[in-house]
Amino acid sequence: MAKRILTRRQSWRIDKIQQERIARAEKREARMLDELQGGELGHEQEGLVIAHFGVQVEIEALEGDLQGEHYRCYIRANLPALVTGDRVIWRPARQGAGVIIAQRPRRSELCRPDMRGQLKPVAANVDQIVIVFAPLPEPHANLIDRYLVAASHAGIRPLLLLNKADLLDGEHGGKARELLAVYKTLGYAILDVSAEQGDRLETLQDLLRDKTSVFVGQSGVGKSSLVNRLLPDAQMAVGALSELTHKGTHTTTTARLFHFPCGGSLIDSPGIREFGLAHVDAADVEAGFIEFADFLGRCRFRDCSHEHEPGCALLAAVDSGHISSPRLESFRMLLKNIE
Repeated sequence: MAKRILTRRQSWRIDKIQQERIARAEKREARMLDELQGGELGHEQEGLVIAHFGVQVEIEALEGDLQGEHYRCYIRANLPALVTGDRVIWRPARQGAGVIIAQRPRRSELCRPDMRGQLKPVAANVDQIVIVFAPLPEPHANLIDRYLVAASHAGIRPLLLLNKADLLDGEHGGKARELLAVYKTLGYAILDVSAEQGDRLETLQDLLRDKTSVFVGQSGVGKSSLVNRLLPDAQMAVGALSELTHKGTHTTTTARLFHFPCGGSLIDSPGIREFGLAHVDAADVEAGFIEFADFLGRCRFRDCSHEHEPGCALLAAVDSGHISSPRLESFRMLLKNIE
């Protein structure tokens, strides 16, 4: 069936109805916030945002008699947008509600462009970005490199985590083994596990201990399955791979923070098949390819495209074996995308 094309008037009408609904919702939230602030509020205390739901956030109390308890809180209008992992100052109200009155400075944040191309933070105060891939769906080096560039730009340590290691010796394992070899040679922290069989999950827990980590990766690689094995009480929804397309179904709808019993936290972010780099420039891409550092800036021409020019230092590094040809191709692809 062909996709219906809306007329300008129909599009205007849909936008108008949507804006009216948003305005009504904002008025309801404003009235509720006024009622809370006009009533009795508890004393100011530290809190941790563990989930975000539109104009409300779920916070965990970090001190006093309420420590460890969860509250749905409204956010004062003068505050910036909050994300999972933010540290805040809040005041409790009645019936499990509260009001966020201040945001603590972030030590790091992970951002990605939204559907309109505007840069949005998705997690704050992250220590480690866990890049999950698997033999199936087939991993793509360029997508992994996007995450590595984003982690480098944000100053967040990456951990490459191959899930479904039990498939490495099957028909779909060749590409995954190839990528493991490449990134191990580059010195990245790498671990292969199996959420299905429980292989090496204790080693993974050791790498997650005492850190706030975020799992990212294309849909279908088993991020939610890993969370279920590491934290059975989380009961994350797990989407099965489509037998026809071998692509994952999106199951996680909001970033949420979980605590490990042995220490450390995990932020599970919505599954995405691509990771935009609209917020980075060419220098950020260069910094994300760590083995290029000794060769960048040494080309004969300042505007070298690293494709065919004589005297290109990167092409010479490929010929000498210091840089792999697929890595150079991925690098050129990312540069073209941000241009």
